[in-house]
Amino acid sequence: MAFDPPSRDRSDILRLVRGEKLSAIERIAVLAVVGIIVLLDVIGLFLPPGVDPLAAAVSIASTGLLALYLWSPLIASCVTAAVFAVSFVSGTETQVLTVAAFAAGLIMRLGWTSLILSYAGVFLLASAVVAYAETEDPVNVGIYLILAVVSGAVGYALRLAFARGRRLEVELAEKAEQERQAVLAERRWIAGELHDSIAHHLTVVSLHVQMLDDDTASASSQEAIRIAARKAMTDLRFVIDLADDGPRASGMPAGDLAASIEEAAEEFESAGHTVRVDGDPADERIPRAAEIILARIMRESATNALKYAGRGEIAIDLDVSDDSAALTVSSPLSATPRRELSSSRTGIGRMAERVLGASGTFDAGEIDGRWVVSAQLPIARS
Repeated sequence: MAFDPPSRDRSDILRLVRGEKLSAIERIAVLAVVGIIVLLDVIGLFLPPGVDPLAAAVSIASTGLLALYLWSPLIASCVTAAVFAVSFVSGTETQVLTVAAFAAGLIMRLGWTSLILSYAGVFLLASAVVAYAETEDPVNVGIYLILAVVSGAVGYALRLAFARGRRLEVELAEKAEQERQAVLAERRWIAGELHDSIAHHLTVVSLHVQMLDDDTASASSQEAIRIAARKAMTDLRFVIDLADDGPRASGMPAGDLAASIEEAAEEFESAGHTVRVDGDPADERIPRAAEIILARIMRESATNALKYAGRGEIAIDLDVSDDSAALTVSSPLSATPRRELSSSRTGIGRMAERVLGASGTFDAGEIDGRWVVSAQLPIARS
């Protein structure tokens, strides 16, 4: 499964190279906290006697700035610095510094490297200004520094957690897509197997049904239909067993090239053709994988020849050398195609796909009034 390495994802998070966005739950939580604090500040503006309106306004504005971080952390940070400068006039610098310490968590959650470093530097500078400012009561800025560190750690932990969650979502989506593609591939495979096997036998049945009216060929046609129907049922059970990944039944077709050529020759002769077979399909130099592919090519070529071949000889040539195995099926073309024999128009494409997928060469076309299918597969030499 093609996933990004976790170490690389983690390093991206550690570098903080891009801005983040809060989830809906985080946004609601931040707005709820800000709303409650602002409401308390507004209520406090009227309850205690002698409250400085400017100090109350600065306190409310500094709290409301937390909501601005949801929109733009950079702008919110700049406005916070401006409010902090104004706070010295109203004497509320410690309140603004407290809000800035809480905002450190949002900066770690939403910001990028340069913004985080800049914010940390400005916050330390502001803490030093508050610590050394001439005030009636000394201010212990260590509390604000600890608060900022804790808030930043929480923000960073949330950032890591949500990054892992997003990565998991991506991995699950990729896995689901791979499973979907696997299902589609399996369906295409089942459809192809049915096409290569069942369609062939149905072609034989359709061909011999048209010959039942001929008294001289009726008996042999009936026998050919019976054999084709039995083989179709065997192949159908074979495909179903493979699709179910269940126990294999006995007598299943296993891609035997010699059996495929022998079966095709019998069907050609039953349809009234003469057959010439050259080459040894039992040659031990033919690898098992190549034998299976050539057997499929023979089956599909036989289906096409039964549908479209004219009267005459059908030639099956198998040429095996130390380097390659080549199968050629040549049949005469017919000026009048057989009636009621439909075509899926996918057979040649599937044959080419099988051969080219095994680094072989494939060709099918008309040559001198005959339809010639040729497939050549390389033989790996030890």
